[in-house]
Amino acid sequence: MKATRIIISRQHNPYLNLAVETYLTDHQEEGVVTMYLWKNQHTVVIGLNQNPFLECDVKRLNEEGGFLMRRRTGGGAVYHDLGNLNFSFIADKHYYDVRKQQSVIQEALKSFGLEAEISGRNDLLCQGRKFSGNAFFNGTTNNLHHGTILIKTDSEMMQRYLTVNKAKLQKHGVKSVASRVVNLSELADITSENIVEPLIHSFEKIYGTKTETVDFETIASLDEVKETVDRISSHDYLYGKWEHFRAIKKGQFSWGNVEIGFVVDSATNTIRDITIASDSLDTDIILETELQLRGHSSITPPFSDNIISNDIFHLIYE
Repeated sequence: MKATRIIISRQHNPYLNLAVETYLTDHQEEGVVTMYLWKNQHTVVIGLNQNPFLECDVKRLNEEGGFLMRRRTGGGAVYHDLGNLNFSFIADKHYYDVRKQQSVIQEALKSFGLEAEISGRNDLLCQGRKFSGNAFFNGTTNNLHHGTILIKTDSEMMQRYLTVNKAKLQKHGVKSVASRVVNLSELADITSENIVEPLIHSFEKIYGTKTETVDFETIASLDEVKETVDRISSHDYLYGKWEHFRAIKKGQFSWGNVEIGFVVDSATNTIRDITIASDSLDTDIILETELQLRGHSSITPPFSDNIISNDIFHLIYE
């Protein structure tokens, strides 16, 4: 490994922070592992394939000056404010290691007397409650692992904007989203500021290197980053095909929830158009399944050896 790098954003605009993350992911050097720390203000963040109108109160969020942001990874909707800290680990495929990256968070929390545990593929828990949800993106040469650390997030605002799937709550046997999560400030004297140095020390300890600091503003000023900001903050990118979406089929599976809207051409008995909303972590499969179904027979399902695609096929053709 050549080096480890740290970059810290002092900006709170979600589109700028995400655009910098995109640039870092797309331009990461071979043999380098980067940890990027950032905070967003008053933002609902949804997964790549999620329908914003199903995941949050879009009207209220806009009226109250909030931001809607669509990330490039899968997973569910989350609320960001200045009481939480976001992290991104970016590495080429040779050095990308989700468990090792999660251990950086675990090690940092030990300095506050907290023990964190990994739950499933994408959650970190403390005392049995979730404080961090993680999501992932696999690029051509580099991979991205990012997530939130809930420290002093306004849980009332979280509930105010997020629309919680009732089936998911029933599955977890709880009555509200707030009862499933915990702010770490409830458990220790921890803030979104005083956790930064422990994270840096933990990062260096886990990887056995001295980190190089990269200037955030230098990257944020690049034309490519500005172009990404314009794209990911556009109305079409955020709302686009979802404004007139009507779910015809709904399902809940081990890999996530799904809602499907489609139009059948009665003259040819083919699926003329289809849109799949899902919180699945596997964004590529959702998009590939849409492509496979668009223009296909509405009578006979296609075949796939992928469990997600097959579950969707069975849901549509049952």
